[in-house]
Amino acid sequence: MRNKIVSAAEAVAIIRSGDTVAASGFVGVGTPDEVLKALEQRFLDGGEPRDLSLVFAAAPGDGGEKGLNRLAHEGLVRRLVGGHFGLVPKLASKAVSGDCEAYNLPLGCVSHLFREIAGRKAGLLSKVGLQTFVDPRNGGGKLNARTTEDLVELMEIGGETWLFYKAFPIHVAILRGTTADPYGNVTMEKEALTLDNLSLATAAKNCKGFVIVQVERIAAAGSLNPRHVRIPGALVDCVVVASTEHHAQTYATHYSGAFSGELRVPSDRAGVMALDDRKVIARRCAFELPMGGVVNLGIGMPEGVATVAAEEKIIDLVTLTAEPGIIGGIPQSGLDFGAAVNAEAIIDQNQMFDFYDGGGLDLACLGLAQVDAAGNVNVSKFGDRLAGAGGFINISQNAQRLVFCGTFTAGGLKTEIKDGELRILKEGRQQKFVGEVEHITFSGDLARETGQSVLFVTERCVFSLGPDGIELTEVAPGVDVERDILAQMNFRPIIRSPRTMVAEIFAKQTMGLDDLLLNRPIAQRMQFDEARNTLFLNLEGYRVHNSADVDAVREAVFALHERVGKRLSAVINYDAINIAPYMSDDWFAMANDVERRCYDHVSRYTTSAFLRLKLGAALGRREDAPHVFEKQIDAAGYVLRQHEDAARHPH
Repeated sequence: MRNKIVSAAEAVAIIRSGDTVAASGFVGVGTPDEVLKALEQRFLDGGEPRDLSLVFAAAPGDGGEKGLNRLAHEGLVRRLVGGHFGLVPKLASKAVSGDCEAYNLPLGCVSHLFREIAGRKAGLLSKVGLQTFVDPRNGGGKLNARTTEDLVELMEIGGETWLFYKAFPIHVAILRGTTADPYGNVTMEKEALTLDNLSLATAAKNCKGFVIVQVERIAAAGSLNPRHVRIPGALVDCVVVASTEHHAQTYATHYSGAFSGELRVPSDRAGVMALDDRKVIARRCAFELPMGGVVNLGIGMPEGVATVAAEEKIIDLVTLTAEPGIIGGIPQSGLDFGAAVNAEAIIDQNQMFDFYDGGGLDLACLGLAQVDAAGNVNVSKFGDRLAGAGGFINISQNAQRLVFCGTFTAGGLKTEIKDGELRILKEGRQQKFVGEVEHITFSGDLARETGQSVLFVTERCVFSLGPDGIELTEVAPGVDVERDILAQMNFRPIIRSPRTMVAEIFAKQTMGLDDLLLNRPIAQRMQFDEARNTLFLNLEGYRVHNSADVDAVREAVFALHERVGKRLSAVINYDAINIAPYMSDDWFAMANDVERRCYDHVSRYTTSAFLRLKLGAALGRREDAPHVFEKQIDAAGYVLRQHEDAARHPH
């Protein structure tokens, strides 16, 4: 059929009872409400189709009546396979109650699975989900006793443990675009995201199924620029022109050119957060932002980090991303979540998770709801309340550095910041630091195995996850450790010598974060581990613009060497260091001098492949051994192995 334009009612008439139906959408972005409404109406009018399996990556819904919430009728749905349930509470209720079979799988794995199904592969191999509730040893993502079929299997390949997410046929894909021609070619110029539309259309077509696409307008045949076509007409069976009411860009914004990339809007009028516990948390998290790095900020509490970064005028020094495919710009919140203002690029969702799963994130800042003594985190399920994992597992498991953030307790917590101190006026009713989490969305054991850097930031203290467990490392001024921290936890953390949180975090004026991050004195960048006789030197963001910058490092290391009284090892962080070209020779001459006089072993690390190449070349020219790694764990591991070798083969 060359003219594929039909009514919504005609389109949904092709859906049969028992079909597996996959729908696009991320909150309200790309959610085909006109078609979903017609599908609901067909069922209400005639009781057909029945027993559908619904598959979705994100939660296409508004938390109320729209999106997939329309399909939560008795008899309409037999099975749910979803990445996130937070904004489809009617479906979440059916999942938790056992009204239908239900699975919660990582959003990124569902997104990738669409691509595997499109290629008629057996399924998806991934390490994402290991040691979480998705792991078959912990339930395999099943949400109730009615759900018995295993969609996730544990596999050993080459001596390594993997998860295998099984493929299944998709009979109908319901998607959304902007413009279509009568042949079914679809462009997406006014959409805020492209999501997995091409993969889903290909998957349904290659499963001998049907593809329905909702659009807002029709173009003449042959008039669309082929480079703008995101879903080829060869994959499309039906095109439905939506009413304005059911084709808003997001559930909060009918249309913004800044979301679609049509235009850029001024970003110099960012709002300023009030000085409260949320801002304290956001400010402390902002100290972890990697200058020049790539960052994901989760929904909820982490959103404040972007506001603080804008207020402190360092927002342009990091690249913010969002899991549905946003790179750069300022990700939005609430029912605009998924869209971004002034994005630099918008890629497909499955491609973004390629980047995330491969370790591309320098830092992820995510929310926390429950944390236990093992460092496990739960954000997905609490009693009969199901939020779902969303992209949390993909992101948290693979980011180079990880910060979880949230208030220390929940349910009525009231605080006050006065005279540079935090005061707890009323404690929250629910403890978040518990003996054992209900649902493992993040595995502390796996993080320790891989050496991942993990912090837990609250308004009153900061914890780190180390080899021995959770350690209290920072305490807010005005907070009593016994009364305000330990008495509000169900386990006792490791306590050695926690320091006071930075005073600027609790001040009314801006912190001057650019100066605090980039111009920290060398003394604050040095940490000496006496037991291992190893210096950890953090040169992240350090500016080398004159001789004084070079001399400061040389003199600090010489002073430490003199105090220790013997040669020592060093692990040096070069992330985002800024060495002016005219200072390069002086800097590396200093590095050679310090290594020759003070170090027995030294390693360096940076996540930048280009910088690793430059460091290796510059050090090699001076006959220094260029042991340059991507991760701190690898750099520290090299030094540790040198110590062990020296102990086995003393001179």
